[in-house]
Amino acid sequence: MPKEDYEIVIGLEVHCELSTKTKIFCSCSTEFGGEPNTHCCPICMAMPGTLPVLNEKVVEYAVKAGLATNCKIAQNSKNDRKNYFYPDLPKAYQISQYDMPLCYDGYVNIETEEGEKTIRLERIHIEEDAGKLNHDDYGRGTFVDLNRAGVPLIECVSKPDLRSKEEVDAYLRKLKSIFEYIEISDCKMQEGSLRADVNVSVRKKGATEFGTRTEMKNMNSFRSISRAIEYEANRQIEVLENGGEITQETLRWDDISGKTFSMRDKEDAQDYRYFPDPDLVAIRLSDEYIENIKNSLPELPESRKKRYLEEYKLIPKAANFVTSSKYYSDLFEEAIAICKNPKTASNLLMSEVARILNEREEEPDQIPFSGKELGELVELIDKGTISSSISKKVLEELFENPKSPSKIIEEKGWIQISDEGAIKEVVSKILEANPQSVADFKAGKDRALGFLVGQAMKETKGKANPQMLNQLFLEELKK
Repeated sequence: MPKEDYEIVIGLEVHCELSTKTKIFCSCSTEFGGEPNTHCCPICMAMPGTLPVLNEKVVEYAVKAGLATNCKIAQNSKNDRKNYFYPDLPKAYQISQYDMPLCYDGYVNIETEEGEKTIRLERIHIEEDAGKLNHDDYGRGTFVDLNRAGVPLIECVSKPDLRSKEEVDAYLRKLKSIFEYIEISDCKMQEGSLRADVNVSVRKKGATEFGTRTEMKNMNSFRSISRAIEYEANRQIEVLENGGEITQETLRWDDISGKTFSMRDKEDAQDYRYFPDPDLVAIRLSDEYIENIKNSLPELPESRKKRYLEEYKLIPKAANFVTSSKYYSDLFEEAIAICKNPKTASNLLMSEVARILNEREEEPDQIPFSGKELGELVELIDKGTISSSISKKVLEELFENPKSPSKIIEEKGWIQISDEGAIKEVVSKILEANPQSVADFKAGKDRALGFLVGQAMKETKGKANPQMLNQLFLEELKK
């Protein structure tokens, strides 16, 4: 049976580190990148006799996330002990939430090729992060760094509503965008601030029963997640087609080989032996507390998109793109406050900025320049100081050496040639060197003009004013 006869079923458990200044149960710093074991204390190291105290900001941020993803907020919830052993989890249990999460029954909408689709959220709960194991390259053992132990997390558990790697990518990007907008996390995937456990199963199309799932842990790259889903789905289909059975297990994705490898059997909830944490009081939220947080929420991506369509007359594709990341959207808003040209600003973001980020394998939060520079660049294009082709070079330079675009074009000698006499000389030279294109144009082949203009731009290294080139070429060709 070909793989087209199978349906992929995917559910995600997205872990998001919250950007509180201190950890969830103690006052240690959550700052990323400190020397090993410098951001920890007896509480997050689980020394005997220490007691946790819940960070109220963690609850606030979790409620924000729930409200922004259309969840119901539980006025009564609690913390539970999830019992399992990892070398980087000092207590040998994790403080999490089991049957009474802070947020439940939510949803987010994503855009697919078939239109808008609703992905249901089962729950959002708070928990503590584990530490980190650093494996020595010289085989001297494994070192434990507890700086991350106790960093606050929210875990967002989706229903198994996702059916393709494309839908997973759209869903993850939407969640990331929402969390950036409400400013509860920096969502830096390269630093592990946002990562996902990916549950994959397959079933024959038309079947109502779910297949046996496998779980790929702690994935923090959109590209890797897409590759892993494709590989794992194909692997499961192949096993089933050969008469085998899928084992419920936890897998490790290896990005180099592009394969999954078994780590251990997948646990069920009963294996964790949950019970309420006796050292922490229950969480009680008033109507007023929830309402105050709701009223403090900033403008969310969907609202901004609607405003961009109505106020700035952006096309839907541009509005979707610009609002897909808070970093894009903030850059855009800062730029148009200067240049008053939303269309060009959004086009530069959607085409050139996105292209450069893709080539550098970077995310929008890594853009090194501000909206001020982008706005100034748009002004230089609008004034005819530089051509659109030169603007691409300026953007590349901004990524390498962020400073005023005016200074860049002055230093590089990229100011557009708009002197009619100078451009006429170039036009004459190109016409003389390309008699066949001249003949083609006179024979009715209009694209010959585009070739001639392109040759002139090449001759001037992109600095000639393209409108003047077109006009002067037409004047000469029609003589």
